[in-house]
Amino acid sequence: MNETQKAAKSTTAADKKFDGFTDEERAAMKEHAQELKKAARRGSRAAKADGERDVLEKIAEMAEADRVLAERFHAIVTASAPDLSPKLWYGMPAYAKDGKVLCFFQSAEKFKARYATLGFNDIANLDDGTMWPTAFAVTELTAADEARIAELVKRAVS
Repeated sequence: MNETQKAAKSTTAADKKFDGFTDEERAAMKEHAQELKKAARRGSRAAKADGERDVLEKIAEMAEADRVLAERFHAIVTASAPDLSPKLWYGMPAYAKDGKVLCFFQSAEKFKARYATLGFNDIANLDDGTMWPTAFAVTELTAADEARIAELVKRAVS
């Protein structure tokens, strides 16, 4: 290797600095670990009511803009798919089918984003051809948005 190549290689390696996870991501992972411990302590007595209480408490802690969206999302999901189990997932409200998270709400404030996110995981039956959306940016919810979310949740569970 000539001197130019060595210099370019070392400069490139030095310029690429990986800081790892953000503080918000580390906090979310710590919350998830606490959620898993809490669920293990509850054991078989972990009921849907326990998960719902946890979700409602977490929603109540959110900043007003996120709280309003999360409350509406919770109401839509529980009305559209009453068989889903509310639970916390990385410190955010989520809804599980057979123990696996199907959909979730992610507040804007938690990750310092400009919008909240409504998302669906791979167990959701939303397949539409070879490509389909699984997450949606949300800044407010209109009646049309709420109807679309209800439809998506019903489809995801089917």
